[in-house]
Amino acid sequence: MTGSLLLFGCQTLGVDVYQPSVRPSDTPQTAEKAGASDPRTRIGANEHPRIIASYGGEFRDAKTERLVARIVGALTLVSENPSQAYRITVLNSPAVNAFALPGGYLYVTRGLLALANDASEVAAVLSHEMAHVTANHGLERQRREQEVELAGQVAEELFANSIAGRRAVARGKLSLAAFSRNQELQADVIGVRMLGEAGYDPYAAARFLESMNANQHFNSVDPDADSSLDFLASHPNPPQRIQLAKNHARAFGQEGVGDRGRDYYLDGIDGLLFGDSPNEGYVRGTEFLHPVLGVKFRVPAGFRIDNNADAVMATGPGDLAIRFDGVTDNSRQSMTDYIASGWVTGLDPSTIRQTRVDGLPAATARASADRWDFDITVIRLKDRIYRFLTAAPSGSDKLEPAASVVRAGFRKMSAREIRDLQPLRIRIVTVAPGDTVASLAAKMTGVERKLELFKLLNAVSSTSVLSPGQKVKIVTDR
Repeated sequence: MTGSLLLFGCQTLGVDVYQPSVRPSDTPQTAEKAGASDPRTRIGANEHPRIIASYGGEFRDAKTERLVARIVGALTLVSENPSQAYRITVLNSPAVNAFALPGGYLYVTRGLLALANDASEVAAVLSHEMAHVTANHGLERQRREQEVELAGQVAEELFANSIAGRRAVARGKLSLAAFSRNQELQADVIGVRMLGEAGYDPYAAARFLESMNANQHFNSVDPDADSSLDFLASHPNPPQRIQLAKNHARAFGQEGVGDRGRDYYLDGIDGLLFGDSPNEGYVRGTEFLHPVLGVKFRVPAGFRIDNNADAVMATGPGDLAIRFDGVTDNSRQSMTDYIASGWVTGLDPSTIRQTRVDGLPAATARASADRWDFDITVIRLKDRIYRFLTAAPSGSDKLEPAASVVRAGFRKMSAREIRDLQPLRIRIVTVAPGDTVASLAAKMTGVERKLELFKLLNAVSSTSVLSPGQKVKIVTDR
């Protein structure tokens, strides 16, 4: 009754219904405004557009953004500087990466979110990056890089190409590398502390470092290469960091303490875009399909396709390689004239031949340079010229067969093919009685090495026993 009397007592004279007058502010407080006078924020703001452009733009998905914001919010409360404002951006990239810029700019790729198995693992990454921000590592690194660059220039000017000069430059680079490694280790210590104090599983840092190490091996051309031999690497080698992260986590208790946030995390990434985005085209085994351009092609069996920002690259046995890209051309020149227009080094003009590929105007030619032979194929589709460059060691008898497969496999996509082509997504499925690692991996579509990928995404081994009711990730275009 008292509540009702108070409510009526607050009515405006002559008005008997509530009229909402509160609306969103026209000048909301943002990370940029909160630190507008801070030079660190200006550094981040200046670099932000370049980062967005380099990583395929922002990944705009309300569910994913809420999930990441929830994690950052919990960490902010226990950070070294709780008043620091953060701007978190999910990058539309399948790469596994996260980093920070001065002023509170945090970045995480959707590829990293796909690899993580719970909220505590993402929290481990973000707390590490937040530690870089609060410790001003970005500014320190920038200052140190400038000092090393200047010292290197002075050394080169004083000693020219002498051994003493090269040693002076090398010492500067080693000093910078060691400084960066120290920054990483310091951020690890701060990050694990933040994890534990925020109530997350503090062992998540070590766990996710192991997943990132496995991901590196999965995508490596030479999985057995020892990355620790790269003494200029900015991060300590994974075994060292994993052990140190575990040591720091023990301050909060034995393994099993803290919240992993697995259920709400997996719900949050169910449906997450995986791999290439539609604007970049899709890799499906030995086939590349681009629904926006409306073209597709295939490469020989045994080749691996990498969809890069500027071109599609494919590598195969016998040191064979294929590059595909496209350029806009409104000149309507013939394909033989275009192929001879000077953009190919080492072109043999006598080999230029006019032809047609999938009914489209085309031309082929051969070139040689630096112990390599090249087959060049150009194809016109409206105002676009698509270019294939197939490379093989000089004298290789594999060049022509590989180039022939590529030419024969180039096609315009039909409207139905474009409509039916769907992006790959992470789907969360529940383990049923009788399900195994192998049987669940077999349900994945649109990917190669299904068993290896399933084990990587779920951090399990071939002998792991899955429990009925357990949730796991698969990749599918359905």
